[in-house]
Order: sequence, then C-alpha cells, then structure tokens
Amino acid sequence: MDKKMNKESHIIIVSNRLPLILKKNKDGTIEVGKGAGGLVTAMAPVLKNRNGTWIGWPGYVQEEEIEDSMLPAIQAAASGYSVKPVMLNPEEVKNYYEGFSNSIIWPLFHDFTDKCIFLTEYWTSYQKVNKKFASAVYQNADDLDFIWVHDYQLILVGAKLRKMHLRNTLGFFLHIPFPPFDTFARCPWRFELLSAMLDYDLIGFHTIQNKRNFIRCVKKIIQDVKIDKKLESNKAVSELSLGNRKVRIGVFPISIDYNEFFLKAWDSKVYKRSKQMRKNADTKIILGVDRLDYTKGLPEKLIAFKRFLNRYPEFLKKVQFIQLVVPSRREITAYADLKLRIEQLVGEINGMFGTDDWLPVQYMFRTLDRDELISLYRACDIGFIAPLKDGMNLVAKEYCACNIDERGVLILSEFAGAAQQFHQDAILVNPYDIEGMAKAIYRAFNMPLEERNQRMRNLRENVKNKDVFWWLNSFLRAAIEKDLSSFPQVDEYYLGKPISDSGR
Repeated sequence: MDKKMNKESHIIIVSNRLPLILKKNKDGTIEVGKGAGGLVTAMAPVLKNRNGTWIGWPGYVQEEEIEDSMLPAIQAAASGYSVKPVMLNPEEVKNYYEGFSNSIIWPLFHDFTDKCIFLTEYWTSYQKVNKKFASAVYQNADDLDFIWVHDYQLILVGAKLRKMHLRNTLGFFLHIPFPPFDTFARCPWRFELLSAMLDYDLIGFHTIQNKRNFIRCVKKIIQDVKIDKKLESNKAVSELSLGNRKVRIGVFPISIDYNEFFLKAWDSKVYKRSKQMRKNADTKIILGVDRLDYTKGLPEKLIAFKRFLNRYPEFLKKVQFIQLVVPSRREITAYADLKLRIEQLVGEINGMFGTDDWLPVQYMFRTLDRDELISLYRACDIGFIAPLKDGMNLVAKEYCACNIDERGVLILSEFAGAAQQFHQDAILVNPYDIEGMAKAIYRAFNMPLEERNQRMRNLRENVKNKDVFWWLNSFLRAAIEKDLSSFPQVDEYYLGKPISDSGR
C-alpha cells in the first residue's frame, strides 16, 4: 500500500445505493429525496472535506441511462460532494439485486443455505453489474484517490478495477457476516468471490469471528497465499502476503451517530409523544424494531413472548409487546411468506390472551419517521433484539443512545454482531431457545433499578465512545498507516471478554 492519502487525494465511496432516493410521481416527474442513515451521516463530512464522490444506484429502474435533465436535481440532493448514479434496468434488478445479491449471498452469508438459489444467470448478471459500477469508478477516479467499496452487492468491483489496470488504494467493508468455511464452500463461485476480495488493499469486518472465517476460507480455497500465524490472533488489523503485495484485514465494528440520537431523545416533542405512548403507567412495554427479513428471528420472538405470557400469567394485562416491522424485499417469495407467518402469530397471541381493553401485541408494518422511532425507544422498558444472525444490528445501539433516563434493559441475541461489544451489560439470549428468551423477559422486568441504571449507563458509554465516526476513522487509518503495531487487540474494541452464558 504505497499510496498515501494526502490533501490532493479524494475519497470515492461506492455502494449499491446512493445516499438519495429517486421516485417517479404519477404525473411522470422524478422526485429526488435525501437518504438517511449512519453511513450517510459519517461519510458526508469526509466527502465534503475531500471533494469526494459517491457512486451508486439511486433506486430508480429504467432501461436506458439516466436522463441529463435529472442530473442537476440528483446533485442538488447531495450538498458538498459529487454523486454519480449507476442505473439498473429491470433485468439487472431481478438477477443482480434480487437474484445473486439477495437470493445467494445474503442467505449464504447468514447461514441460511436452504434459501440459496444458485442460478448461473444470477452470477452472469452480478459480474455484469459489478463491471458497470467499476467503470463508473474508473471514469471518475484520479491517481491518488482512495476508493472505498461497500458491502456484498459489489464484491467484484475491486477485481474489475484491477483488470482495468487501476492501481489506486482500494478498501472494502462487508456490512453483513462472513460465513464459516463449511457454509461458504457451498457456493459454486466461491473461488471467484474470494479471489476478488483479495484484490482490495484493506478488507474490513464487524467482528473477529468474521475475520477468522474469511482467513480460514482463504487458507482452504486460495492456494498461493502466505498467511502469517499472527493473522488469527486478536489483533484488530493484520496482513497477509499475496505474491509481491500485502492485503490488510481488519475488524471495525460499525456504529451510529450517538449525538444525533442522544440529542433528539431530549426533544420536547419526542418526550411528549413517548409520554402519550405510556398512558397507562402500570403497563410495561417491550419493543422490537426489525426489517422484514428471515434473519431477524421475528417468529421466534413472538413465540417466546407467547411462552412468557403462559409461564408468567401475573403479567397479563400488565405488558405490551410493540413489534415494528419495516417493509423490505416483499417481491421475494421468502419475505412474503415470512410476513404472513408473523401476522398469523400476532393474531394467535392476541386472540388467545387479548381482552376488550388490552392487546398483548401491537404490530406495525410500516416505516416510522425518526421522531416516532425515538419516541418508541424512550417509551419502552425493554429493547428486544433477537436476530438469528446479524452483521452488527444498529437498532440495539440506537435504543441505548436514546435511553437517556437509563432505566431500560436490552435483550440481545448472542448471534448479533453487537453482542461482542454489549455482552457484559445486555441480557444475551439464544434466539433458538424459546424458553430461555421467555425467562430473559421475566428477568428484565424484575431487574433492580440500580442494576438497570448501571447496565444501561455502560451500554450508552460504549456506543458514545465507539460511534460511527470512530468506525470511519479506524478504517481510514488502517488504510494509510505504515505501522500496524499501534492498532489494539480486538478486545479493546469490544471492552470485554468473549461471549459466555453469563447473560442467561
């Protein structure tokens, strides 16, 4: 990695989606809205300072390239940096996005191999679209620019750029888990995907386990790689030799903009709304916030709540489970089936336990605006986050940042990436253990106030110290520093020891 970022270098961010949204109105006009989220919040200042560029799909499907008349509106939506849209046609959305990205890599990397659909046309389209993104990068990159590619939809972009003889420093961050060898090996294109990842100069993961899984796959699948034994240590950033070049592999747990959520939680309107949600002070509130996805453990959570009501009848009419499900990928059959299963369980629980003046489950299938969501975070007594597998899970961190009275309890799956940081102060659960989750809810409700305060204070301090800006700076530092000895052990990121059963 011989090129350093300096004042003359720019940063190019490449992601499947641009930080804005294109929407076609009924009258045929195109409306451009600003995107939201932690990645946008963290990247925007850096891109502004570096005169940077963001390359991605604006979420608008059309057969041809984007019309020139739309470009000014798109650029205006991103103030202070350039955006370069990559357009996808319907066939590409079907085979690259819904197909290879979300019907192969997404289930494979989350250990749901039974949901993988290994079609050759998906792979062909994935290569084609990744090349399209790489071409957009090539056309916009200067020699000293640092190029940072994000997530599973664009794994091949680095390899495509190398074939175009681009020699810039390339970084890649995987926002989802990386699977163990026995799972990854089932992919017919395992060698091609792994080889492409090694064309980056820096590869980032959320957790030490993801890093180790990747290294073990490299050892078994790629033959001509020299791997230092220290690679499998707890070092946050380390290197492997690949011919005459080195590839850095690091652990960088992503986070949120703590101050944004913390300050909004103090807003008077948010406080008033949270009070309205708690009209009955005697009713305890459990909150789940999840995207519609089979990795989120939604049926398991509902079944565990049902078991809780059966096992602890003294909580009947004294507790309400609010489950917000954010719509996602409904065009994929597995997601439509999941939605039906969730609704059946909600109806079953409310039918079994509900009364004229009490519904145990309040189910919402929609997207909430930021104020509504933070009001929910403030109102609830328990944050119930129990994915079957998650890269990180930022909802858990948002909940802690908003818990300004420090009375809440976080119940968290041990299979969420956030469990590595939160295991000492959250109640960890195995989402496949229905009985264990029911007991965890009971334990949370009966936790002494002093203990709740201390645990939540620790969680919030963790999120504050390791926020999204810390994540961004850690990754960029790993890309440019010559000496890696200053990087800590991963345990210092996680502020604790490995996961144990202490949360049960």
